[in-house]
Amino acid sequence: MARTRAVLMAGLLVPFAGLASPALAQASLAMLDTLDRGGWEVRFRDDNSMRKVCIRSGREFIRLRHSGGNCNRFVVEDADRNVTVQYTCRGNGYGRTHIRKESPSLVQIDSQGIADGKPFQFTAEARQTGRCN
Repeated sequence: MARTRAVLMAGLLVPFAGLASPALAQASLAMLDTLDRGGWEVRFRDDNSMRKVCIRSGREFIRLRHSGGNCNRFVVEDADRNVTVQYTCRGNGYGRTHIRKESPSLVQIDSQGIADGKPFQFTAEARQTGRCN
């Protein structure tokens, strides 16, 4: 009886499964497109180190510990001032990054995951500093 009920419920839900796909496909991360292009300075709070990055689309902030490579992403949150993205880089780990926009030239970044077989977790502040070097 319980199995019949489970099969019936699954049959009722299958038509709705396709409705989730278009919403996920439409996640555009538009907030990242509103960030200033050019050179940015990322200051990591845990050790006060600094890294310079060249931002062309804002999406570079998503994978600061996984540069290059072939990665797949899943958008968890796509709002006006916040984005959260989970990603997997085949053979090189994975991560989850949350970016909060304070202004077009200032963002807060929170990221964690596995890179090169080792765990990472950091919070950072990134500021636009001018042109890319």
